[in-house]
Amino acid sequence: MLPKELNQLGITGEEQINGKEKMLKFKSFISEAATKGNKNLHLTHLEDSVIDGGVTGTRNVFDYLRALRDMLAGNAAAPVSVTVKWDGAPALFAGIDPSDGKFFIAKKGVFNKNPKIYKTNAEIDNDLSGDLSDKFKVALKEFAKLGISEGVVQGDFLFTKDDLKTETIDGESYITFHPNTIVYAVPKNSSLGKRIAGSEIGVVWHTTYRGSDFESMSASFGEKIAGKLKETKSVWSVDAVFEDKSGNATFTKQETEAITKILSDAGSIFRTVKANVLNEFKNNTELNARTNTYINSKVRDGQRVGDPKGFVIGLQRYIEEYYQKQADKVKTEKSKEAKIAQGQEILKFFDARNIKEIEKVFTLYNLLVDAKLMIIEKLNHVDGLKTFLKTKNGFEVTGQEGFVAIDHLSGGSLKLVDRLNFSKANFSTEYIKGWQK
Repeated sequence: MLPKELNQLGITGEEQINGKEKMLKFKSFISEAATKGNKNLHLTHLEDSVIDGGVTGTRNVFDYLRALRDMLAGNAAAPVSVTVKWDGAPALFAGIDPSDGKFFIAKKGVFNKNPKIYKTNAEIDNDLSGDLSDKFKVALKEFAKLGISEGVVQGDFLFTKDDLKTETIDGESYITFHPNTIVYAVPKNSSLGKRIAGSEIGVVWHTTYRGSDFESMSASFGEKIAGKLKETKSVWSVDAVFEDKSGNATFTKQETEAITKILSDAGSIFRTVKANVLNEFKNNTELNARTNTYINSKVRDGQRVGDPKGFVIGLQRYIEEYYQKQADKVKTEKSKEAKIAQGQEILKFFDARNIKEIEKVFTLYNLLVDAKLMIIEKLNHVDGLKTFLKTKNGFEVTGQEGFVAIDHLSGGSLKLVDRLNFSKANFSTEYIKGWQK
């Protein structure tokens, strides 16, 4: 990487060794609530780290994107790995209880102060009901065969046998399962189709936890898990770790140059944005919340940030309307005035001194989304299970839910999702979800 490009990313001469970039440790800038206890409970969208992480967060986004570019350009030394975000549901945990050495399964309550875990069918019946209870009973029976001897593994349900269907899509017969929004399909007569059809349960593993007790356990992302477990025909398990066995997920020279140009343009803007303006989005709790909510509302409507000037005008209008609504909910005049004043205080940030800088922030945000979408599009080219969205009129081809980029140095991670497609589909009533009978 050239010194000029390094400077655009805010990397000083002290961080260069013999003209080469010193590998910067990716820092964990995901909010504490998202990573409490180093448990894998929530991940931040890559581009939202500009808003949530300020200058430091934005630099880290560049680090991730450059490393992903290098990985897809064939650089095996790239310091990131990628996992696939399968659209499974619900989340489940399996492992050995450190307190007594007994096998258990659990939902996310495994990391509560008083862990909620299931070691018997009776314990499942005491806490769960209906289809969920049935699924966890199958999991308890079948996962006990996998030989998990220590620690805890986390995954997502893909199916139990009752969920598997045979469906014809574009004239071909498929075995399908539909855990949430995405329908996964594999040709019925393929070896994989027969393997899935003969199993009792399917799961995708993505996280391993180790520690002397549940409260102190730390997460390790991106490990291969399925291959370390005992094989049994009744369990079809797959790792979330991304593998390009087809060779399709590789950037061409032209694609590498194109994403490098995007990152260079974004770096030029980043270098000129005032640090205090970018950090205000992170440090001002109310501004941060309102900005993220407004971005998400655009996503649900199928819109990107788009024109930065228009977006910023819309954001100001949204903030004003939000606090007016808050004022309308309270009874006393004093409380109403306090709510309006809170909104006006936030809107001072959008004065003449800052407005152009704020527009730069969202120009930068747009460019980073462009780079992310190039990476997602390439990752989606890997051969494997086909993915569809189901409508009342049939099936629509779609990509994976998304991907997670994992830094080998810090263990931090960010998610890469085509929000205009998957996130919109997730909220849309147009698409039939797996849990809708």
